[in-house]
Amino acid sequence: MRSLRVTSAIELKSAGELEAMRAAGLVVARTLAAITDATKPGVSTGELDALAEELIRDADAVPSFKGYHGFPGSVCASVNEQVVHGIPSDEQVLADGDLLSIDCGAILDGWHGDAAVTIAVGDVAAADRALSDATHAAMSAGLDAVRPGGRLTDISYAVQNAAAAASARDGVEYGLITTYGGHGIGTSMHMEPFLPNAGKPGRGPRLRPGMALAVEPMLTGGTDETVELDDGWTVITADGSRAAHWEHTVAITDDGGWILTAPE
Repeated sequence: MRSLRVTSAIELKSAGELEAMRAAGLVVARTLAAITDATKPGVSTGELDALAEELIRDADAVPSFKGYHGFPGSVCASVNEQVVHGIPSDEQVLADGDLLSIDCGAILDGWHGDAAVTIAVGDVAAADRALSDATHAAMSAGLDAVRPGGRLTDISYAVQNAAAAASARDGVEYGLITTYGGHGIGTSMHMEPFLPNAGKPGRGPRLRPGMALAVEPMLTGGTDETVELDDGWTVITADGSRAAHWEHTVAITDDGGWILTAPE
């Protein structure tokens, strides 16, 4: 979901408020797990969206995305060359070999959780699996850089380095999307600070216990340039190459990072 830069101060949460965010994060984690299990050739992204909304509302939560600045879905469903913000549709029927990224958010008792996964549909090409793995590794590196006393761009630098390492390992010049990035999260889905997916370390706000961030790299199998479609939402790669997107919400605690959207 697009990150809107706001000017308010960075929100710090109490331990109890982070526990409430964890509850919202678990709703997201369970929903993404169910969607992953339900994804197969012949299923439409509209069906997956309906499943997500049902599960989120059954948990007494509300889909964060539905109606957000007019977005029509409960999840973003981005297929193949679609990088982010794909609109779910009954006409978008998944085929064997597709690469599907699902971005999901839920609000529970006023607190937001936000995470994304990339799902292989049926028999996916090895290059596409490697792309997804590289994106997941970049996210994991960013999460590992979340520690009290660090700086915001320490996370950016870790994401960028992991993407470069994957490119060298796989012999592919992955495109690291820098137009979009992570964000603060808590009582709103998008809050300060904006978290770039690349940058020099040691810059930006100091990471303090009580902060919560969404870490969400996006990589492509080609260019880092993107185009937004006429629907005003769907972002695709400029060269038609495939894309992957992984995301977790993480809190900064005295003991380090706590992934609030991790499965139980």
